[in-house]
Amino acid sequence: MNWNKSIRQIHRWLSIAFTLAVIVNIVAMGREEPAVWVGLLALFPLILLLITGLYLFVLPYTARGRRAV
Repeated sequence: MNWNKSIRQIHRWLSIAFTLAVIVNIVAMGREEPAVWVGLLALFPLILLLITGLYLFVLPYTARGRRAV
């Protein structure tokens, strides 16, 4: 499998995990005393989404630079 395709697939699955973590966070906020870890639950996939998203954002510019050389 191509490296870029792998990153795209990871980014898609991370977005699903992030969405589920946000839903869990919203449900937990409706409770009387939500646990602290629930508030931090969405942070891990969000950081990974940032990294993979930045990679995918820069990818066309680096490919264009490689074609010009």
